Amino acid sequence: MHSETGQPPLERWLGSIPRPLPLPSPADLREAFLWSEFRTVTKTATVSLHGNSYEVDPMLAGMKVELVFDPFDLSEIEVRASGKSAGKAVPHRVGRHTHPKARPETPPESAPPTGIDCLKILDEKHRANTAKGINYSSLMDDGRGAR
Repeated sequence: MHSETGQPPLERWLGSIPRPLPLPSPADLREAFLWSEFRTVTKTATVSLHGNSYEVDPMLAGMKVELVFDPFDLSEIEVRASGKSAGKAVPHRVGRHTHPKARPETPPESAPPTGIDCLKILDEKHRANTAKGINYSSLMDDGRGAR
């Protein structure tokens, strides 16, 4: 027990280690990567998003709502009014299935082959160096000719 802190040193040290934050749930991760846009609901209870038309709850007519969606799948849209969920938007007419600015990740193109097999060259050099064997008698020589 330490006289000034009133704690054993190990307990004090363990108490100073920051605890890792809990990992986010899959639902929280999905939510973090969703996109959203605001639209005003028409008097016929529809909203449009990039050429697509969706039906929403008729009680939202005339209101400004937030449309929350996966940019790679415009067939499923969540509607939020005043920050609260107001159900799903039902696709009425869908012509575009992805957001125009959503670009899938594409791997970079690999460099064209040079025709040089570097690993083969290294392997051949290694085999040539190890084929000679080790001269153990030269290891014992201290450079003055004495053994």
